[in-house]
Amino acid sequence: MSADQNTSQENQELAKANWYTSWFDTPYYHILYKDRNYREAQLFMDNLTHYLNLPEKAKVLDLACGKGRHSIYLNQLGFDVLGADLSTNSIETAKKNENNNLHFKEHDMRVPFEEKFDAIFNLFTSFGYFENDEDNLTTLKAIKESLSEYGFAVIDFMNVNQVLNTLVPEETKTVDGIDFHITRYLKDGHIYKEIQFQDQGQDYHFTEKVKALTLTDFENLMEEAGIYLLDLFGDYKLKKFHKTESERLIMIFK
Repeated sequence: MSADQNTSQENQELAKANWYTSWFDTPYYHILYKDRNYREAQLFMDNLTHYLNLPEKAKVLDLACGKGRHSIYLNQLGFDVLGADLSTNSIETAKKNENNNLHFKEHDMRVPFEEKFDAIFNLFTSFGYFENDEDNLTTLKAIKESLSEYGFAVIDFMNVNQVLNTLVPEETKTVDGIDFHITRYLKDGHIYKEIQFQDQGQDYHFTEKVKALTLTDFENLMEEAGIYLLDLFGDYKLKKFHKTESERLIMIFK
């Protein structure tokens, strides 16, 4: 077997082992979530960059950028942006929007960057995917190492308490003629979402699995990583965080 075949086989095994590798690279992921409120997301970017008072042309890393929609908007706000994601297909799509101050690359968030950034954004619950809990700490350390001396990082995560209180166990969403049957539950400290559907006579089944990290969990991880938590917000308008009611857990740190 050639080296290329070996690498291909390793990648296939990785895809089977990690739900995010296989699911995020399918067109169905983007179909299911096509109706996300991106105007709200842009308002979040406006509020966040204003709060951080980032300098003109600041270097910003959009970590786990997907197809780059938010990287593109941050670039339109005047920042020098790098979007990074593990999904090959997403990065290939995002690269079509590159310019002198907007670039994309395939990257594992557990690995620090050689270059330093004025701000690092990890948005819309793009954390806590790994099978090994140690990887969450490794990721935080990598973010810390990738920040400039005066840089800020932001993790925008779900508020686990609110999510569990309002969890919808079963629902069906029809998008582009596909019926997505969704089941949600808590198991072994993770929130699971099972997604089953049929398209063109073929059955599909994907699983999303995110570590149910609370604020206390993040505080413990950040202390271990030598990170300073500066501020907390509970929604995209940057309102105060409430443990049981807030929709989001938005953490500003350095």
